[in-house]
Amino acid sequence: MRILFVGDVVGRAGRTAVSELLPGMVRDWSLDLVVVNGENSAGGFGITEAIYRELIDAGADAITLGNHAWDQREALVFIERADRLVRPLNFPKGTPGRGAALVEARNGKRALIVNAIGRVFMTPFDDPFACINRELDSCRLGEAADAIVVDFHCEATSEKQAIGFFCDGRASLVVGTHTHVPTSDHQILPGGTAYMTDAGMTGDYDSIIGMQKEEPMRRFTTGIPQARFEPALGAATFSGLAVETDDRSGLALRVAPVRTGGRLEPTLPGFWAS
Repeated sequence: MRILFVGDVVGRAGRTAVSELLPGMVRDWSLDLVVVNGENSAGGFGITEAIYRELIDAGADAITLGNHAWDQREALVFIERADRLVRPLNFPKGTPGRGAALVEARNGKRALIVNAIGRVFMTPFDDPFACINRELDSCRLGEAADAIVVDFHCEATSEKQAIGFFCDGRASLVVGTHTHVPTSDHQILPGGTAYMTDAGMTGDYDSIIGMQKEEPMRRFTTGIPQARFEPALGAATFSGLAVETDDRSGLALRVAPVRTGGRLEPTLPGFWAS
């Protein structure tokens, strides 16, 4: 199975990059499954139903969230009917929506999408290790699911790495989101799970993690907030991770970073070159 994970889409710049680039990637790379983190897609904070539909129309098969899941209050309502929108699994019991979704890939196979949020330097929600473990035990790779993608939305690199090894051999891909900076540690772990600490953001990198620089800089230098954060509006770099899995086991065969457009040095998966 050919899987593309797209890092945090930030504001209009990020959405434009997805709309312009993703359909061609789906076509040219014969992608079977596309997962997009959309928790910053609405003005940098949360997601709306219209944007959810926009990302699905562009080629996303599932959309994951994170700590900004409810910044747009309508998400609390429309997530119940958005069957491909996945919020963190370890939010408190009774939270609207779902923390995992079994979706049909373009090749007709079944893919389990799991979203969880970290606890180090973040709100201490339920134990992500225990929650993910229950999900992986109840929907086993190679049996109930042909591929499993875990989006771990987390601040600390150590916690992300721990989740990667915790899931090794039981998921096709574990990828970190949230910090908006792509790491260079893409690899296949010893048990066959593809891993990357952070996929980076799909947004304007002439910014401070996707936001126009002036207000964050003011707060760092003076400690005084004067305005709200606004997404940067320049050309976005489309950032993510490409994974090819074994059809029998669901484990990873190849993994490569994806970056194109905007300011970052481009890199594309050569193993899918036409």
